Amino acid sequence: MTNRTFKTGESRDQASLLPARIEDYVGPDNPVRAIESFVRVLDLAKLGFRHADRKAEEVGQPPYDPADLLKLYLYGYINQIRSSRRLEREAGRNLELIWLLRNLKPGYRTIGNFRKENWAALKAANRSFVLLMRELGLVGGSVVAIDGSFFHGDASKASIFTRKRLADQIIKLDQEIEAYGKCLEDNDAAEAKKPGKDGPDGGGGGGGDIGAKIAALLAKRLRAQGDLARLEENGATQLSLTDPDARLLVKSGQGVAGYNVQTAVDDKHKLIVASEVVNDSSDVGQLHAMAMAAKEALEVGALQALADEGYYSSRELKACEDDGITPYVPVPEGNARLEKQGRFALKDFNYDGATDTYRCPAGQPLHPMKSRQKNTSGRIEIRYAARGAICRTCPLKVQCLSSNAAYRTIGRWEHEGVLERHRARMQGAGELMRRRFAIVEHPFGTLKCRAGYRHFLVRGFDKVRGEWNLMALCYNFTRVLNILGLDVFLAALAKTLAPGRGTLAALLQGIQLAPEAFWINHPPPIAIGRPHRPDSAKTSNSCSVSSGKTGALCHHGGLVGWGECIGSLCSVRSR
Repeated sequence: MTNRTFKTGESRDQASLLPARIEDYVGPDNPVRAIESFVRVLDLAKLGFRHADRKAEEVGQPPYDPADLLKLYLYGYINQIRSSRRLEREAGRNLELIWLLRNLKPGYRTIGNFRKENWAALKAANRSFVLLMRELGLVGGSVVAIDGSFFHGDASKASIFTRKRLADQIIKLDQEIEAYGKCLEDNDAAEAKKPGKDGPDGGGGGGGDIGAKIAALLAKRLRAQGDLARLEENGATQLSLTDPDARLLVKSGQGVAGYNVQTAVDDKHKLIVASEVVNDSSDVGQLHAMAMAAKEALEVGALQALADEGYYSSRELKACEDDGITPYVPVPEGNARLEKQGRFALKDFNYDGATDTYRCPAGQPLHPMKSRQKNTSGRIEIRYAARGAICRTCPLKVQCLSSNAAYRTIGRWEHEGVLERHRARMQGAGELMRRRFAIVEHPFGTLKCRAGYRHFLVRGFDKVRGEWNLMALCYNFTRVLNILGLDVFLAALAKTLAPGRGTLAALLQGIQLAPEAFWINHPPPIAIGRPHRPDSAKTSNSCSVSSGKTGALCHHGGLVGWGECIGSLCSVRSR
């Protein structure tokens, strides 16, 4: 036995460092095979990917197949590789990517342009995977949790201006211009007093430098004034100089220059069934849109939607109820202005639907008035008023009326029944509200903390939405693989998606990369090939077959049912 100082590696002069076939670069149980199979069964032309419907007879340099670039991005986002330059490097050195792309090495500009140009197609691909999750029974379809989270955009806070910030900047520039102007006048006066000088231009002071600085400040002020005028003309509140759609979002004292990502997450396996990217700090106004998107994606008649207090809106609650959605949103306490004044609030008055009257704390009725009025939020309200003679002699007058009111009036929204039913529903919704946090925060926690996806790499609503759909697709893809396992997932693709392509070739494309053990454990649902003839014999020794219970897998990549291999080089007998 020879003693060695250290462990030694293999010699770099050996004849073959890697397997002779690219197919052997990854094992049969490598999850990268799931990416290959999933992309193969997608109809990329129907989804809208550019160049997907290109014909072979077209002239010019052929582009990369969008299927290959989609595989590259799926692999990259699943493995925390998002930069187009890093993806270019990995395509030349990563064995899994070499196998996935068949040793293609696209440049970073081609990779980056694919993500920018196919934002709508990426959204459609994400929807297709949601449909697959639904077909596999991985979504419950009865309860979804809705929430939003801030993601940084490709812009800094300094590049986003509000009206107030522009106005303050103009004031500050005016002060600086005035200070420089005074300094210039002082220099001119000092130069004029020096002996031997004919005038203020006779010396070589710093007047020229100050004049240049004043000119630069005036130009900056002119730009700020133009930006402010543009905001006022468009009715916008913010202006972003870098990313036109990014906004300064503030919540709980923390500000982010970017976007607000809204998600609807199914409660069964915490899978994202619907999502959208907005640039508003507030979640008010997003409840109905997100719940309807989830309902349409799940194709269910009724749905329970859970959200936090930030989504509370009477109009949103009514819209949800009208569309068969049961919302659960905590009722905000409000500012309690009347309680702080020691006066009775609306909750102290009881409504009687039979008589359409309110009862005050003293037991006296308040009757509806004929007129309707619109409150500050735009809701149409019915006013209910008490009799002045009763209010003047009421012992609870001090706790009910303001100092200049002769009688008490309260407003009731014309659809107040929606809010009453919601408040009654929330009385026993404690368990649902506890579940909500665990459901909806799982995807955000995984994407932000585990994957590190806290910002977008692209600019503009369309491109940002495309990148977000890529993130959501990869989150769902990874989670489904973890739930089902590779073998079951491949079986699901072969059974659920591939037959929808409508052709035998498409079916084979979706299943030919599955490992042999997969077909042994999961017999194919259909038989492929010509009927078996007992006297059929092997005509070529270039093909071998692995037998299963109901079929076989030819090493040419064809599935052998009770018949012959579809490969053109061989004919094999089923066992």
